[in-house]
Amino acid sequence: MTSAPVPAASAEPTYEQALAELEQIVQAMDTGQMPLEQLLERYRRGAELLALCRERLQAVEEQVRLLDDGQLRPWAAP
Repeated sequence: MTSAPVPAASAEPTYEQALAELEQIVQAMDTGQMPLEQLLERYRRGAELLALCRERLQAVEEQVRLLDDGQLRPWAAP
């Protein structure tokens, strides 16, 4: 039986995974029912995820600039 490899715990999440986790953290924090220590831990994790998402978005933006000859054009939805 062959199974899919399990990602290492230290592996960075994809943008989508990071965003989903960040949304879960915000929802949990909004309840106001979290102990202070857990709140601080979740805040730190949220800050890490936010930085990761911003970094990935900047990287994609830079790639788009390169593909568009240095011009970042506004996104036009189809």
